[in-house]
Amino acid sequence: MTSAVIIVGAGPAGVGCALALRRAGVENVLVLEADTVGASFRSWPEQMRLITPSFHGNPFFQTDLNAITPDTSPADLFQKEHMSGDEYADYLQAVVLHFRLNLRENERVLQVLPESQGYSVETDKARHRANVVIWAGGEFSHPKHGAFRGAEHCAHSSVFRTWKDYQGEDVLIIGGYESGIDAACHLVHLGKKVLVLSSGKPWNVDHPDPSEILSPYTRERLVRAMQSHPGRLNLQENATVVSVDRLSGRYIVETADGEVFDSEHRPIAATGFQSALTPIKDLFAWEGSTPQFTEEDESTLHLGLYYTGPSLVQRESKFCFIYKFRARFGVIARSIARRLGYPEPDLEDDRRRGFLVDDLECCTDCECAVESQPEPLEAKS
Repeated sequence: MTSAVIIVGAGPAGVGCALALRRAGVENVLVLEADTVGASFRSWPEQMRLITPSFHGNPFFQTDLNAITPDTSPADLFQKEHMSGDEYADYLQAVVLHFRLNLRENERVLQVLPESQGYSVETDKARHRANVVIWAGGEFSHPKHGAFRGAEHCAHSSVFRTWKDYQGEDVLIIGGYESGIDAACHLVHLGKKVLVLSSGKPWNVDHPDPSEILSPYTRERLVRAMQSHPGRLNLQENATVVSVDRLSGRYIVETADGEVFDSEHRPIAATGFQSALTPIKDLFAWEGSTPQFTEEDESTLHLGLYYTGPSLVQRESKFCFIYKFRARFGVIARSIARRLGYPEPDLEDDRRRGFLVDDLECCTDCECAVESQPEPLEAKS
């Protein structure tokens, strides 16, 4: 049987896009998920929380920043601003059940093959055909290894299920952005002494794109950790790590400027994640490490193959937060409805609620009228 649309991935991007297609009138949509709904969120460390705050402002056309439909709200469901990974996965599961999506769990997609009339999608259980495919994979299952020589000596931040499992009193973290600072704050509160080596200084940077700096939530926790535990959390800015070696039972970390640090325990590599498109990278054009998309978030090589999720980049602007990439759900749904010959969809409510943003100037020119002045944090240079 041929589906009109197959969506690969049942995280916020896949589930949200499936419901946008429904609002656009598109029928016969199948969602395939390698694990269970929201599985990546259940892999988070138990202490990790969503950095974007949730608030139930939906009735006033201010949709909850973490909602994947205009008419649901994680804050309303859990009465919390910052949910754990398990809680957010429960929200996604509740949405799937409420809207009765056609979804198959535990069916891993192995290959997507372009054909003359659509796509063949091969899984570990069956072969499906579709007129259109939306790749909605996330990044958490693709940790970035090999950022420097000897990276195999480190433990990537994504492997921890609780920071209580970290052995030792001293911790060396490589990476000073969201995942690195999140780990540092939790480990300091657990009584550890932490050194963070960062290639930049995101805690003291002002940038118009919130994807380029620490979130207010993370920076606030960083300030609190440094004030509550003086001397236990040290930030080393402009310290680009080039190698990690194992010598005499210790880990030797060297930076680009020749500084050397050593640690008794495995350093934590908070070095981020590869593109979510890595499993099908050959189906997209790339400029360096940046995938290229049409104005409607399609592959420039294979029309009818779309991407939705945190690896989306349009006009050099990153759509890596839920409230960012959901803004393109309506764009994709409208494009697919037109491609499949459906009547022109009425998605004005999606537009009003921030689920159909096709004027990308609002995303690439986002300077605030009032210049921010964050409290400087002391760090070693």
